[in-house]
Formats: sequence, structure tokens, C-alpha cells
Amino acid sequence: MNKRIYVVLFSFIFFFGFINTPIFGQNYFTVSGKVMDAESGEPLVFASVGLKGKSIGTISNAIGEFDFHIPIENSDLIFEIHMLGYESFELEVSEVIRRGLTEFSLTRTLKFLDEVIVSDSLSGGDIFTIAVNRIDQNYPSEPFILDGFYRDVKSVGGTYVALLEAAVKVYDKDYKAPKQKMRLRERVTLVEVRKSLGYDNKFTTFFDQTNLLEDLLLHNNVRYRQFPGDSDEAFISKLQRTDVDFYNGRRIFLIQLENSDRLKFYIDATTFSFLRVEYELGISDEVIDRKGNLYSKMKSLKKIIDFREYYGSMYLNHINLETEVNWYDRSNEVKFTTKLHQQLMVNKVFPATSQKIGPTETMKKFGLQYQQRAYNKEFWDNYNVIKETPLDKSIIDDLEKDLSLERQFQNKRK
Repeated sequence: MNKRIYVVLFSFIFFFGFINTPIFGQNYFTVSGKVMDAESGEPLVFASVGLKGKSIGTISNAIGEFDFHIPIENSDLIFEIHMLGYESFELEVSEVIRRGLTEFSLTRTLKFLDEVIVSDSLSGGDIFTIAVNRIDQNYPSEPFILDGFYRDVKSVGGTYVALLEAAVKVYDKDYKAPKQKMRLRERVTLVEVRKSLGYDNKFTTFFDQTNLLEDLLLHNNVRYRQFPGDSDEAFISKLQRTDVDFYNGRRIFLIQLENSDRLKFYIDATTFSFLRVEYELGISDEVIDRKGNLYSKMKSLKKIIDFREYYGSMYLNHINLETEVNWYDRSNEVKFTTKLHQQLMVNKVFPATSQKIGPTETMKKFGLQYQQRAYNKEFWDNYNVIKETPLDKSIIDDLEKDLSLERQFQNKRK
């Protein structure tokens, strides 16, 4: 298991309220709202929000809320929300604006055993093997670019010490299996970056100083074929077909490891494409790193990879990684715990593009925290990010003890 596997479940956009009207002087609408279960009222986390037939979108946050900037010229298109296990919501953008909708309730899809399901004899291992063998068919076979929003947050001993957000473009030639699974094939260029001053303090030495965004991309299990595959019969035999669900009106297989819910594959029952991968790992005895008289071991890890279909192919929608690491002293006592939260959300897909990110445009190999770029407030005010949650306010409070984040982004220390 590669030690650089991390998560983010937090968000930091610095305005509040619901704005379902055009903002004066801007060429977009901002639709803000909350996605909920129609029966229980519970928030739906990481629901996909977008425009039908367009490769732009966002996702709901940890309490189901979202802000989605929509170009005014798209007001006649269909606004849509999708969530695994729920009927999709669809309505014209202009009608959403006219009604001032801020709450979007999704109804659970009724599960039923029709003749096709009853007579289907495929096992969990069969379905997984077919899905692996069809990656080349179901995912991009031509060059594409992803417009993505990246975020990482660091905490030490329960106190948040650093925040970084970046707008990036990711170029890839296709989804063919790489010869080296741990060598990045994508090329990344930096559009904008903003960061807190915490990246300059001593606590960052307890985190990897490499390019965390590249590490995050490398943990796309489907892109890099990071699962045993059909050659590992022991693994395949333990995969069980545990449930049938629905997504965007289509039947989905849920495949899990036997007697465990820590590894889940959501696979389209028609195309056999991976829609979602969920993975969780508990405490490990393996030593990860050493700093002076201290050494570290993994406490927990969670991982979610989500895909969405555009123009007949499956593209990455978002990756969320979260890890907690315990640091021990020589007496084997836990001194403190570090957390690293990461997220990459795809805002827009440019399929079958003739554009490329050349070597001279590629982001430098070292981490985003070392990239020099002036803070562009106007850009961030208009950019689709993950909406903040009440929990995020406590994180912001930690980071703003000495200076506002706005001034930190501007690199003004006084």
C-alpha cells in the first residue's frame, strides 16, 4: 500500500446564502441549494450537480449543499442532480431561477427483482472481471483535458495548520493500462493557487513534501489498474454481488469483499463500467516515516473515487482521500495525530481535444505549496468550488488565529 493516500471532506468558499439570480456585472447565474433525501430529509453527500448534455458541474458538500455557477447563455438547458440509489432531478435552468429553488429532494429508486435480475447468473467476481476488461472500451480512448478544483487541508493534534486550494488542468492521452502503475501519465498545469501561511511553519515537516496532487491522481484505481484483476483468483473469489441499485435511471451492481464493507465497487449493469470505488483501511503496524525520535504509523484511511458519463465515455468526477497518522515516541506512546484531507473535483471535461499540455506548460514536479502565483480574488469569486459547511468554520477559525485567510492568500503577514 502506497503511504501517500489521503482525504478531504471539507470546504472553504467565503460567502454565504442562496443566490439564484444573476450577479450584477457577471455573465453567470449562481444556483445555490441543498440536496436531501425526500423521505428522511437527510443531506445527500457528493451528489453530482450539472447541466444535461454539458460537461460542467459541481458536487454537494458534507451537508448536501452546493453553489453552482452557470453561464447565462445556458439558461435554456436542463439543470440536473444525480445520486446513486435515487431518481434524478431535472428542470430547466430558467425555471429553477424563476422558482428560486433552494431545496432539492430526491426520491429513492424502488428496488425490484425483475426477470432479468432473477435469471442473471453472474457472480461478483464475474462482474468485476468484466468491468476490468472493459476499461479500455468504457473510458476515454482519445486525448482529453479535465478542468479541476484541488484542495488539501493539514491538521496536527486536532488543530488545523494549513490550507491550499488550486485550479488545475489535467491532460491525459487515453485510459490504456500503463506499463508502470505508479508513474504518472497525466500532465498537470496550474491555473490559479491560494494558500494559507501555515505551509511555511514547522508542522509541515510531518507531512510528505512531494507533489500531493500527483499522488492523488495516481490513486485513481481504475485509471492505473490498481486492483488485483483476474490473475488473483483468491481476491476474485471473495467478491460478492450484494445488491442492485440505480443511478440516472440505470441498474447498478454493488460488489463487495466477502464479510466486509471496506471495499465496494459500483458497476453499471449495462456497460460494466466502474461508477464508484470506495475503500477503507484501519490501523497498520507498518512504520511510515521517522522524524528525530518520533516514528509514524497509519491510524485510518478512507478513499472515494467517482466517475460520470460524458459523450458516451466515463470521466473522473471527483476523488476524496482522508488519512490519519499516529506519531509515536521511543516509549511507543502516541504523541499526536496528523490528518491530511485532499479532494479533486472536476468542473469541466474537454473530450477528444486537440489541445495538449506540453512539457513547458506542465506544473513543476515539486508540491503545489511551492508554486509561486499571485492571489487572484476575482477568479476565485467566479470559480466552482465545494461549498463550505458549518464544520469548516472551526477549521477557518484555527487558520485565522493570527491573520485572516484573505490576507494570507495575498501573502501579507501584517
